[in-house]
Amino acid sequence: MALSCSSLCSRLSLVRLCGLRTNRTTTGLYSQYVSCQSRLPLCRHYTSSKVRQGIGRYVSSRLQWANKKYEAFLKKRFPRFYQLYHTFVEGFKLLFQDAKEVRRIKAKMYSDGVKFQDLPYREMEKLRQFRRDMIKAVPLVMISVPPFANYLVFVLMYFLPRQLLIPHFWTPRQQVEFRGVYNSLRARHHLPVLKGLEYTSHQVKDSHLQSCLKDLCAKVQSGVNPKVSEILAVRRLFSGPPLGIKRMSVDHMRHISPLLFLTPRLPGFFIGRRLNSHGLELLQLDRALSRLGPHQLSDAELRQACFVRGLNSDSLGINQCREWLSQWLQVSSSLKDSEVSLLLHNMVFLSANYHNGLKWSH
Repeated sequence: MALSCSSLCSRLSLVRLCGLRTNRTTTGLYSQYVSCQSRLPLCRHYTSSKVRQGIGRYVSSRLQWANKKYEAFLKKRFPRFYQLYHTFVEGFKLLFQDAKEVRRIKAKMYSDGVKFQDLPYREMEKLRQFRRDMIKAVPLVMISVPPFANYLVFVLMYFLPRQLLIPHFWTPRQQVEFRGVYNSLRARHHLPVLKGLEYTSHQVKDSHLQSCLKDLCAKVQSGVNPKVSEILAVRRLFSGPPLGIKRMSVDHMRHISPLLFLTPRLPGFFIGRRLNSHGLELLQLDRALSRLGPHQLSDAELRQACFVRGLNSDSLGINQCREWLSQWLQVSSSLKDSEVSLLLHNMVFLSANYHNGLKWSH
């Protein structure tokens, strides 16, 4: 390529010189400025935007051709490695698309003075998910920056995809499999949360509220899904002591944290702040979803919305997911910011038995 460019420049220079000589014999009027210019590297006169664009298109087309050949070679000789390679490339494309979308949303928020809680549901969910993905994706991006380091990323993708990669870099099969794993990890904390509520119920002075809380916990532990009215009947206990977001015991908060995929290995003060922040964010997301209407969600968006709120949506049909989400929104739409603790516990009340396909009790 370098040789062809130099040959082109030399030929153009020769034509330029011939033109200068012909013009001199015709007119006989040339200044010293022209003679000085003729001694410069004359190929610079031809680095116009059109030439650069033509060279750029040529290089781009050759790179695309080489990339297609490389992918075809991998697909034929190393099909399993090709799947990793293809997932890696497509994952970065999706990640960059999300980054552009987030940048657009942020620009709109800044220029129009729009607050997070006033955004449409899809934009709010995009910001929420992208922030969590980036926290996990930054180490991967840093590893892949040095030359040939992407092969190390391929190794990590193969051996530790769930722990190290974000969903952009999961295959469709892995996405279903890993959501099942995460739901199993959350389900381990359902019983400890219910036992903690039973223990805390002894601190409730109001006998009616104490009885309602005990009955609610017993009903969930017996494998029955509670009614919305039964959940809202104990809402007063979750706005102040003993179950308010800032009044819960540290041990109880440590069992709530994994429901939101938050680490419980932090001091109690930080756990409380993180639970409050994530709970309010989820409440604002529910309000935006209520404004949009759950029926506006696609099947994939519906399953993702249920998964975020604690349900193993992959084991259920679309109509079951839609019914469950409707029940969830009935609870969240009745809550104030000070009652966000009940929203977090609702991930146990409504999800503990519904993932088994049991019907609602009426």
